[in-house]
Amino acid sequence: MKKWHELGKKLRRFINPETFPVAVRFLAHESEIPKGVKTPSKDLKVKIAHCQAAAITRKYGWTLAMTPDDLGCAISGHTYGWKLANKDKAVGFLTRMNYAADSTAALNILESLKTLKSGQCEAVVYSPLEWTKVEPDVVLIYLNPAQLMRCLHGSTWHTGKPITCSLSGRAASCTEGVLGAFLDQAPKVVVPGNGDRVWAATQDHEMVYASPASHLEALVQGLAKTHEKGIRYPIPTFLRYQPEVGLSLPLTEIFRKAE
Repeated sequence: MKKWHELGKKLRRFINPETFPVAVRFLAHESEIPKGVKTPSKDLKVKIAHCQAAAITRKYGWTLAMTPDDLGCAISGHTYGWKLANKDKAVGFLTRMNYAADSTAALNILESLKTLKSGQCEAVVYSPLEWTKVEPDVVLIYLNPAQLMRCLHGSTWHTGKPITCSLSGRAASCTEGVLGAFLDQAPKVVVPGNGDRVWAATQDHEMVYASPASHLEALVQGLAKTHEKGIRYPIPTFLRYQPEVGLSLPLTEIFRKAE
């Protein structure tokens, strides 16, 4: 795991995120969950959403495993292949809650969601990247827009090609982010959804960057190379100028007149 721990430390150096970057691992069988790892239903006595599990990891520093028995979110139950939604009921919910104007729009929402195949994984592990207990499939980073800008610089340094993604504000960190990065094997920018904010305490200033683990070394290298030339976080703003206030007079002139 040393490689991932070191990459986690370098991410902290170059973008200094407010919370821990999260290693996300898909497991084909529940039996593969590392010993001693907490599960929500057993250890927390509650069922939670995937965005909550990521939040507990990034804020507490815990490693947490999610299985179908731990899940309290129907949307991610569908997208993770654990309990496929009834199409008619899903369309009815989306229109009733005014997520969609009509059944056609609701069906478009449902069919646009990234999904794993039923039975593709039986568990998902969330672990802080800097001391992760699992080899990640995806790394999830919560950051502000300036930090996100730096990640984009890092990811595009090798090829110069922009990052492309879909943005809906729905099923965001779990599906557009984690599943999008995993299935497309490409980084994804995510606008946190309503669920992220209501249930997982995502703050108004936070964005999400989801990177497939296969891209993480390239991301960190790009961050390091751009950092060398002063493209950094915190942003080194230009401050070597003489301030002016009042009627566009230099401060020195204002205080001289006051004397």
